[in-house]
Amino acid sequence: MNDSDPHWPRFWPDVPDSDRAPMREILAELLGRGTLLGTEGSGRDLFLLARDHYQDHLSDYLAPLGLELIVDDDFCLLQARPRPEACLLLAQFTKDETLMLLVLWRAWDDHRNTRAEQSVVVTVDDLWQRFKATFENIEPPEKTHLEQILARVKRHRLVRTHRTDPNAPIGETLIEILPSLARTIPFDSIEAWLARTAMYQPAAADTPA
Repeated sequence: MNDSDPHWPRFWPDVPDSDRAPMREILAELLGRGTLLGTEGSGRDLFLLARDHYQDHLSDYLAPLGLELIVDDDFCLLQARPRPEACLLLAQFTKDETLMLLVLWRAWDDHRNTRAEQSVVVTVDDLWQRFKATFENIEPPEKTHLEQILARVKRHRLVRTHRTDPNAPIGETLIEILPSLARTIPFDSIEAWLARTAMYQPAAADTPA
């Protein structure tokens, strides 16, 4: 083992050479995307390596950045969850993206409270209707724009999308809401969620006497 490697931190001399490249990949995913998915392929190997051998290493590395390491065995994912009071790396979403995240959170919460299955899946059409029901006085985004919003949310590994038929309408696209979303924008209760959504509701117009 070469402890004078200029590309390796001196505070991790115990990590063998064979694990250093995978550890770089793990950190790149956590810092670049916020979440590492360990459900298949190389992601599975990285998830198992981190979970079984390097949880303390990664937690210590992330702590000064205001990030908390979450290991989710049920969904096979690692997440660098921002601590709101300390993190300087919080993603800055647009208003449209924030509104959609709030709708996605409610869809996640509704499904997890009423259904036994682990995966929470909705269609683009479902999400669009939920948006209209949640923000009655805000024009919902066009479905093509919604697709762009979902692409950004996907980059942060908060959702996954599946299109079984590439020729099918956008509205039939399946959206799997990942648990990383609920941790990124956590609410202690539905009342807390309602209070946040109320902040984005337009003021009611004065009714004529």
